[in-house]
Amino acid sequence: MVGPVTHLAEERERLSTLTYSGFTVKQLGATIGGIVDGIDITEPISDELVAELRRCLLDFKVIFFRDQPLTPAQHVAFARRFGELEIHPFIPANTDQPELVRFEKEANVGGFENVWHSDVPWRALPSAAAVLHGIEIPAIGGDTSFCDMYAAYEGLSQKTKEQIANLQAVNDFTKAFGHTLDDAGRAAMHEKYPPTVQPVVRTHGETGKKLIYVNRAFTQSIVGLSQSESDELIDFLSSQANVLEYQCRFQWEPHSVAFWDNRAVQHFALSDYWPQRRVMERASIVGEQPR
Repeated sequence: MVGPVTHLAEERERLSTLTYSGFTVKQLGATIGGIVDGIDITEPISDELVAELRRCLLDFKVIFFRDQPLTPAQHVAFARRFGELEIHPFIPANTDQPELVRFEKEANVGGFENVWHSDVPWRALPSAAAVLHGIEIPAIGGDTSFCDMYAAYEGLSQKTKEQIANLQAVNDFTKAFGHTLDDAGRAAMHEKYPPTVQPVVRTHGETGKKLIYVNRAFTQSIVGLSQSESDELIDFLSSQANVLEYQCRFQWEPHSVAFWDNRAVQHFALSDYWPQRRVMERASIVGEQPR
């Protein structure tokens, strides 16, 4: 894609005019990302503030907070205000709060999340949203990029939109986590988490907007296509997340927090900080069946 990305203008201007009760937001990307100021999420928040943050999240798709030294219990309490929390079956958890998965990276454990993806599309009810807390941050590197998958869908040609409108995709945990299990372990986990069939084009349950719901990390095949045809389409649709104009990039500081709508965005954790140490914890909110 070369030249002006014109379909972003309306949403960019809409976001620039929005205001919320109880906090301010600085727009980060053209159509995605807002830095929230004026709120302390280490303290209990009111129902009114929860409603405003939910509205803000739907608008900006991912919102960020600075200087929020959350304890694990506070992290869980904040995330739980937005819904039931998941327990992840593969990623190690915080020892005191099983709802928090812990990403602890250093010289002997590198970061492997540097691929565009949404979280757990291999679950029958993929995460609606996630709250990620930066605990130990490398001196240089370790940013996270987010992509607006509404914008990615809108950027497709009308012909492509028509071709993919009713397609279904098979998502499987083994592409990302299968290497951590032996054959018996994979079979046992497939009993609990069989591959899911999800729409290639998802309609967001709250905004009603359409988005690309395919990624290289978990999407295994397209129903009705050969594997080679599936691979070609998955690669093409996944590559739309590479368009820089659809993205925002967040530079972490200790006790920064990212809160993203996992239905609307994909994310990419840059793995450019090895062998520095990077420690993050994430709470994920149970979502609905994609439609």
